[in-house]
Amino acid sequence: MQCNNKRIAKNTLMLYFRQILILLISLYTVRVVLDVLGVEDFGIYNAVGGVVSLFSFLGGTMASATQRFFSFALGQGDTESLNKTFSVNLAIYGAIAVSALILLETIGLWFITDQLKLPPARFHAALIVYHYAVFTFISTICTSPFMAIIIAHEDMQIYAYVSIIEAILKLVVVFLLTWLPLDKLELYGILFFVVSMINAVLYVGICVRKYSECQFRKFYWDKDLFCRITGFTGWTFFGQISTVARNQAVTILLNQAFSPVVVASRAIATNVSSKVNMFSTQFNVGLYPPIIKTYAANDKKEMFSLIFNGSKITFFLMWVFALPLLVEMQTILSVWLKNLPPEAVLFTRLALIESLILSLSLPITTAARAPGNMKIYELTLGTIQITIFVAAWTVLKMGGAAYTVYIIAIVANLIMFVLRLVIVRGLLGMALRPFFFHVVFPVTGIILLSAVPSFVAHLIMPENLFFSFFSILLSIVFSSISMYFIGLDQQWRKKVRSVALNRIEKVLTSYHPNK
Repeated sequence: MQCNNKRIAKNTLMLYFRQILILLISLYTVRVVLDVLGVEDFGIYNAVGGVVSLFSFLGGTMASATQRFFSFALGQGDTESLNKTFSVNLAIYGAIAVSALILLETIGLWFITDQLKLPPARFHAALIVYHYAVFTFISTICTSPFMAIIIAHEDMQIYAYVSIIEAILKLVVVFLLTWLPLDKLELYGILFFVVSMINAVLYVGICVRKYSECQFRKFYWDKDLFCRITGFTGWTFFGQISTVARNQAVTILLNQAFSPVVVASRAIATNVSSKVNMFSTQFNVGLYPPIIKTYAANDKKEMFSLIFNGSKITFFLMWVFALPLLVEMQTILSVWLKNLPPEAVLFTRLALIESLILSLSLPITTAARAPGNMKIYELTLGTIQITIFVAAWTVLKMGGAAYTVYIIAIVANLIMFVLRLVIVRGLLGMALRPFFFHVVFPVTGIILLSAVPSFVAHLIMPENLFFSFFSILLSIVFSSISMYFIGLDQQWRKKVRSVALNRIEKVLTSYHPNK
């Protein structure tokens, strides 16, 4: 258990550093790309890329299955099973890539040429961008199994380093856009494809060199394993597509019921919440393999410990960023965006609340995947996702305000959180009372003891940039202190102190090497 905790802590630090760096790079690149391409070309790129993105759930669905079956085989120490898992997954990914290419270059291309509204002068450039976006997507699908293998082996340093290289390459793309005397929209699509190919070569090369099961000399076929993976993927596919469909359908609803300005507010809210949510999802990436492996080894006690501590930490990692945003959202968005849509602040706050509930559920979702029986889980939660759309349509039809779609989603996420616990109890035998005692109650205490003083401080301070910055610092301090004293038990507090003291000692030693 101690070894697991050390490995998870190390992985978390690495992924956290990775995400902060990627976040900073992405914040910079978005502004520069918008400036270089211009509003029209930037909109064309996102519209064309959006058609390709509709198929993105394919890769996500299979990545989850690959991680699960690889982690399970690693937990059992079964080399033959690892070889079969690699071969079968490779065949499935190959079939998905070919199918996606055919669909995107036929139905997708028809939609681009005949249905999508594009400025006539930029039609040719948009077509070129579309083809390169398709090739980039296919490259990403082919890379996914190798990325999943690295995560299953818990080599998070490799995963983090390659991700950082990818982010730096995207930064290079931005500089090349400003220097090269070519059509900027076409160049952007080509350069992104080149980045995806370099990324693919890195992942494939590392896996082939490092892991014995990643080989192309012999193909290991197992019909039973193929059926189990496709069965697992089938229900996960339903869950993924219901989530994607719900999000896109609600956006269309807002566009039909209100205006593009409201949709722009939703886009900003989605962008901000997804960026903040990445801190907790990246931690869960590191938590996925040990949960599956402890289940495969039938170590229920260690698995439940990972779920309990993981649920708290995923929430903590998001809360420390979410609270300052919730408190100073108006100032932060006003500084970041030149033209702030009127609903953006409220939408973003509500989107963050929805994401916070989801962050608490991430390790539970991972635990539900451990047995490989996804039917009940995905059918139940996928149905609720569809219900969110139906409820939103009904409320908006009755004249409800635009923000009510978020209220509906928040209530639905609370219901899904409880249902996840009930389903996991049935699948794994996890008792609910200890979970509420060790996770839900401490998290509730942290929210109250950090949010209340943070909002009070915000209300009593003058409204200017300096005091907003001071308010952000205060909210980080309040959340950190409450997380340390309420969220962590004595054992974890001791570990945090030990890590902090070691870091301080190393810093002092580096300044005074002779002492």
